[in-house]
Amino acid sequence: MSQTSAEDGDKSAPKTGGAPLRYRRVLLKISGEALMGPGQYGIDNDTVKRIAGEVRDAKALGAEICLVIGGGNIFRGVSQAAQGMERASADYMGMLATVMNALAVQNALESIGVYTRVLSAIEMTAICETYIRRRALRHMEKGRIVIFAAGTGNPFFTTDTAAALRAAEMGCDALLKGTQVDGVYSADPKLDPKAERFERLSYHEVLMRDLKVMDQAAISLTRESGIPIVVFPIGEKGGVVGALTGQGASTVITDEKP
Repeated sequence: MSQTSAEDGDKSAPKTGGAPLRYRRVLLKISGEALMGPGQYGIDNDTVKRIAGEVRDAKALGAEICLVIGGGNIFRGVSQAAQGMERASADYMGMLATVMNALAVQNALESIGVYTRVLSAIEMTAICETYIRRRALRHMEKGRIVIFAAGTGNPFFTTDTAAALRAAEMGCDALLKGTQVDGVYSADPKLDPKAERFERLSYHEVLMRDLKVMDQAAISLTRESGIPIVVFPIGEKGGVVGALTGQGASTVITDEKP
């Protein structure tokens, strides 16, 4: 008989209408901008706490969850490189921003009883653990939330690509991408009221339409690994649970037939 880890955290499961989980092990990709809340930059504590609560609710359903968080709310390497900064240096600064965000989310999760580990692709042992694949898998098997920080550890790669890479390495059933809208559109719905919303897309359609869901390297990697991408509204209450159960608004990107 398997024993439940003492680090499983809050077991009070949210209401899901009895819907089963579509995905057991998932990687949740959150943009740095999602942590800003109503602000223009930085970290909004109330927003971080709300997102942490969403992750706790998803975990309470029995899902195994790992996260990748962007750093655009603090520093965006690509935009700085466009202004003349050397690209590799700018990207390394962006990686450090993701570590700051990871620590903020870790603190919020552990304050509500969810045990968490931050693993960085760049060694900084005084702050967090260094990423080792087997170590990360072991943490997940023990019921801990794992947050992957510092991207891939290499410049010229986005956190979207890091999310696709870690999802493949962890053997995830899906990559959940939290956005500010309720799925994938043909154009920015905030700017174009006629933008078409998609319920389902293939990886090929995303690439051919240049839909900007994730960068091409990330789309290609998830396609090769057979990992569906579920794009859902991170700002909507119950959004993470809805994406896991298929009850919430989302767009699913996969080559599998419905």
